[in-house]
Order: sequence, then structure tokens, then C-alpha cells
Amino acid sequence: MNIEQLNKLGPKNKALLNKLNINTLEDLVTYFPYRYNFINITNTLTETTEVIYVNAIILSDVKVNYIRKNFNALSFIASLNNFNFKVTIYNRAFLKNSLTINKEVLLIGKYKKNTNTFIANDLKFNVFNNKIEAIYHLTEGLKLTNLTKYIEEALNKNILIEDYIPDSLNQKYNFISKTLALKYIHFPINVEQIKQAKLKLIYEELFVYMFKINYISNINKKVQGLKKEFSLDIIDEFIASLPFKLTEDQLTTIKDILNDLKSPKRMNRLVLGDVGSGKTIVAVVALFANYLSGYQASFMAPTEILAKQHYESLINYFKETNINISLLTGSMKKKEKEEVYQKIQAKKIDIVIGTHALLNEQITYAKLGLVITDEQHRFGVNQRNTLQNKDKAKVVDVLALSATPIPRTYALTIYGDMDISQIKTKPKMRQETKTYIKSEEEIKDVLEAMYQELKQNHQIFIVSPLIENEEENDLKSVTLLKEKMDLAFKKKVRIEIIHGKLKQSAKDALMEEFKLGNIKILISTTVIEVGIDIPNATMMVIYNAEKFGLATLHQLRGRVGRNDLPSYCYLISKEKDNARLKVMEESTDGFYISEKDFELRGQGDLFGVKQSGDMTFKIANLKNDYKILLRASLDAKEYINSLEYQQNKLYKELIEEINFLD
Repeated sequence: MNIEQLNKLGPKNKALLNKLNINTLEDLVTYFPYRYNFINITNTLTETTEVIYVNAIILSDVKVNYIRKNFNALSFIASLNNFNFKVTIYNRAFLKNSLTINKEVLLIGKYKKNTNTFIANDLKFNVFNNKIEAIYHLTEGLKLTNLTKYIEEALNKNILIEDYIPDSLNQKYNFISKTLALKYIHFPINVEQIKQAKLKLIYEELFVYMFKINYISNINKKVQGLKKEFSLDIIDEFIASLPFKLTEDQLTTIKDILNDLKSPKRMNRLVLGDVGSGKTIVAVVALFANYLSGYQASFMAPTEILAKQHYESLINYFKETNINISLLTGSMKKKEKEEVYQKIQAKKIDIVIGTHALLNEQITYAKLGLVITDEQHRFGVNQRNTLQNKDKAKVVDVLALSATPIPRTYALTIYGDMDISQIKTKPKMRQETKTYIKSEEEIKDVLEAMYQELKQNHQIFIVSPLIENEEENDLKSVTLLKEKMDLAFKKKVRIEIIHGKLKQSAKDALMEEFKLGNIKILISTTVIEVGIDIPNATMMVIYNAEKFGLATLHQLRGRVGRNDLPSYCYLISKEKDNARLKVMEESTDGFYISEKDFELRGQGDLFGVKQSGDMTFKIANLKNDYKILLRASLDAKEYINSLEYQQNKLYKELIEEINFLD
């Protein structure tokens, strides 16, 4: 049922829901909260590190101070039990007309005794004590109250919500019903209801995922591949001609891949390589072997910047050969894309490199033999298979690369449909990046270190977790950071900002300028996390480092130290004694870091980035819910082996969705 079924849903809110990928009532009721407010209203103002809830009376007119573009402060005087104090809240100018004298308002935030000011992060009206309030990720213009109202209405419509957990497992684990779980997850009365709902919904999501993985794994064992013929001597000559020596791990992984290509079994291999371990050259050798066999190859990257970088690298590696290489990205003009499509179909292109544009239905290969996906965790099972299916016989070899070094046992579970190779050792020409944790009070030391790098004409990355955040006391916005850096370096060096809200063309232009050395300091969100190669960048400065997972910090640090120059990473944090951050100081081994991250179980997902494709989980977290994942995997294997799924309508449909099983 479409969301148009909702009462009083205007076109504006419909568009906003669509922006959150909510198109049906089923999407709406499975759009889960990411946290809860446990409202316990206090009658006294006390200074504490915890957020408090206070019902106060507005005593004065509201004032709005516009500090700079997209940043304002709203303030007024309020009273609690005849005690008057100032209230300040950021970026809520739109509430001014709702805040009238003598009106009661619930203040959510922290009280500062020395300034007698309540710094609010939210204001609410008509809220009862001891309420549990679900908090959702919103989009600009969509109010929490409206989203909650729509979810409540959808649940009251008693729409059919399928339960994917087999009856036998529901009984075995005494799970509550799916309908009750959805009611509890959105409108819980107590913590126990939240626990029951989460356990049910997380298990279901992971069970379905592991069913897919294990089912595909079984199919892959039976599928015949393309037995490729090529000369190992020519491969060895190509490797010997490279301007650097390959590591033992690289050579072992190449051997695995070449054996797969020569085998009649279809290759379905994942290469897990640490940051800077040299996965790209492994892919290059695979592409060369595939070309020698007379087949075409498709190489998919998650971003245009990374696709272009791979394109330039391959042009350089294959400059002494007759291999025809082409780039295909979403930003290309329609006519340019169509020319590439025609050349692929006519086998005038041997290797095509691109983004999700490679999934376009119009692309037909003359003789596709190999599909490579870079940054494996960005692409789901179905997306990989869409590429495989570009070959009508559906026997294409698949090689996936990931710069996320995760524990092998963990990888074998979540990538159970693939063979795994690991590259741990790094090329000797690369120096280890020295990492230091600094407090905000020690920023002068960091600025001095930056100055020394700039004097040597080196370049610097600065990363801040958010673009603009309302909790201004907690996070530095990249805009404010630029102002500070311009001031610190007296505008003598070019400093620019890159972030997720910029158009792709603007991002590409900035990265090109940074590559050319015209930009000396690039301030960024994590859009620079994966794969970008700027050899002259020798320093990474990360603000609010405690807000990131170790996997993300390690990926970010990997953007520097990509040459033989001494390189540095500064982690600026309010928590200088943070145990997780100290792991970054003591090691540059991504596999060790991932093990420690796993042990410490810090917040943020294991991959450090949000997965996409059908690796997106609405409620499960692959890391925090690892025990449930293992149980779901075992149960899914048993369910497949029992053949019960063949009588289950939902699982028949699920199998049909797996593209290459058609």
C-alpha cells in the first residue's frame, strides 16, 4: 500500500518521506528509530553531564541572533518554581512564533550554573512524564511529530506485514509476533518492550541476509565458470616490468586469482587488503590475464573520483599493450554513454571502469569474462549479481576488493558466499604514518606541525564529522574550521571544503585541484575516506576523533603516507585517554586494529561507513549484533538443508530476487 493512503499527507511531506526511501506503508512501519529519549522530568535545575528534562514557563519575548549563514541562536527568559534563567537553543528560529509569554515548554538539554543558562538541544510542548520517545533520522523540513503520527496511523491500518522467521524458529526462541514487535519498537511503554522488539527484528533481518548468503554459496559450488587460457610466462613478464616489487601477500593473492581464472569453477573471490597494501595492482594482473584470454572486464568503483583514479592508473599500467580502456560514469553526457555502450557491444572496449552506471540495463557485453568491484562492502549481493548477469551464460568470474581489514572469522560469516584472500604486508617503499592523540587545548602544537609540512610544500587533510550540526558545543562544523584555519595561516595558503552535499562535479573539481597541488589544505567530511590517492598529502588531522569508529579512523589515516615521505596523523579529541584511540597510536596494522575494535565494541559499524545495496540493514548492526548474526547463520544453514524453505512462499520469492538464479 502506497503512503498516499495516509490521511492529511500533503505533497510536501510525501516528497520528504520519499527522500527517506519511504514509499509504501510497509516502508513506513519498518523505518526504525535509532535511539530513544527516556523523558523523566525534573523539578530542579542542576548542572550535570547528562541531558535533563525541565518543564518551564516562558517569561520574556523571544530573541533570535543570526550568527552567520545557516546558524542562529534563539533565546528567552524562563522560570522554574519562581527561579528565572536564560534559555538558548541553536538553529530554531522557526519556533519563535510558537514561544509566547506564559506558555509552558519542555526544555531538553544542559544547565550551566556559572552563566545561569539552559543550553537546549530541543524544545517540546504537551509532553507527559516518564514517556519513552522514539527518535528517527529525519530530513530537512520533516518534523518528528509528523513522522510519528504517520507511523502510528499506518500501524492502526493493520496492513499485512510478512514475518520472514519460520514458525519453528519463532517458537524455538519465543519471539513476539512481527505486528507486536513493530508496535513496541515505535511506541514502547517500557525498556523490556524495546528489548523484545529489537531481538525479534534484528534476528529476522540477519536471518534473511544469512539465508541469501548461504543459499548463494551452495549455488556457487555447483556453477561452472569460464576456464580461461593464458600464458603464465607473459603474466610473469608483466609483473617483472612493474616499477616496484610485489609483496609476498600480493603474489600469493595473484596466484589464488590466476588459479581461479584457469579453473572451470567460477571465481567468486574477495581480497581483503589493509589500507595501502596494494590491492589495485592485484586487480590489474587479473584484468591482464582476463584480456589475454580474449575476454572483456568490468571494474566498478563506489565513487566517480575513485573510478577516474583507477582509470588513470590502468592507462599507465597498460600503456605498452593494445588494451582498450574506457570510463563510464553517471555524470557523462547521454551521447558519450551511448558511444561507450556501442563500443562495449562491438568488443572495441576490453576494460570498462565506472560507478553504478555499469549496472545500466542498456549495457550489453560482447564477451564479458571478469567483474571487479572495489570497496566490496559498498555493494550488496544483488548489485554484484547484476554485473555478473551482464553475461547471458551467467558464468562470469567475480573479484571483489575491500580496504576494510576485518577479522577472518567475521569475514567468513558475512561474506560466506565468497573465497577470501588477505593482503596484510605493505610495500616497503611506504613509511608508517606516525599517529598522535591531542586534546583541544594542544591545538597550537598541531598548527605548528601543519605549518612545518606546508613549508615543505606538502598538503594536508582535515576531517570533521559533520558539515553543520546544531550541537555546536560538541562538534566543529567544517565551515567554522575553515574560518579558523584561514585565521591561523593568515590566508597565505589555499584552503577549501569538500562534503557530501556538494554536487559530484564540484567534488571532482576540488579533488582535481587538490591532486594538482593548487589546494594546500582540504577540509572534509568522510567523503575522502575510501581510495583517494594524493601522494603529496603527508598529514591527516581529525577533529572529534572519538566520534569515529576505529575502522573509519584507520581508513582516513590511510589517505596519507602513500609515498616515501614521513607522514603524520593527529587525532584531536576531548577524550585524550580514550582506550580506542590509543589503539590507533600503538598500531598501523589494520587487521590488528579491527580485532581491537571488535573487542572494544565501540559505537559505529565495523565498516566505518554505511553499507549500501542489500548490505544496508534497517535495524541490525553487523558488529554489535555479532552473536545474533552467528546464530542466524547456523539457523539459516539448517533451514536450507532441511529444504523447508521450498514450501515457504516468502522464501520462494526471495530466491527469485537473486538475479543469477533466474
